[in-house]
Amino acid sequence: MHQYYNVIASMKRAGLAATVLLFGLLNTGSVNAADGMVVLKSSHSVSATLDKLEAILNDKGMKIFTRVPHAEGAANAGLELRPTELLLFGNPKIGTPLMNCAQSIAIDLPQKALAWEDENGQTWLAYNDPAWLKSRHAAEGCDAVFDKVAGALANFAAAATAP
Repeated sequence: MHQYYNVIASMKRAGLAATVLLFGLLNTGSVNAADGMVVLKSSHSVSATLDKLEAILNDKGMKIFTRVPHAEGAANAGLELRPTELLLFGNPKIGTPLMNCAQSIAIDLPQKALAWEDENGQTWLAYNDPAWLKSRHAAEGCDAVFDKVAGALANFAAAATAP
């Protein structure tokens, strides 16, 4: 949320109307993405979105570590949760150079993709933005690796969410 305060503070010079307009634009849509996440609307159900993503990742030689069915866990505890699933995946040939650049990035690896259904029945797919990870871990000198990861994740997510 601090990003909004920084943006609003910098917009004061442009006047109150511009600040209100910008704040409204930042809060449009039916999904609120957390800082550092890339979020895409999916044309499929939660399970079908992650099924597609998993097939794409397998085809690209990525290792699937686990799939976490959060709604199932909630149901087992006697609670309700709209469909929500998390997929953990990665490739040591890509993750290791990231960790060599900034070893603390290991806390955010393997990569994760989250699919969920919102209150309107729309499915969303999200993953951590590599640029945010680079900033979070003050990773310097690894732009090519981060760019490669960003491009690959964008391609995988687009293919999994497309009709």
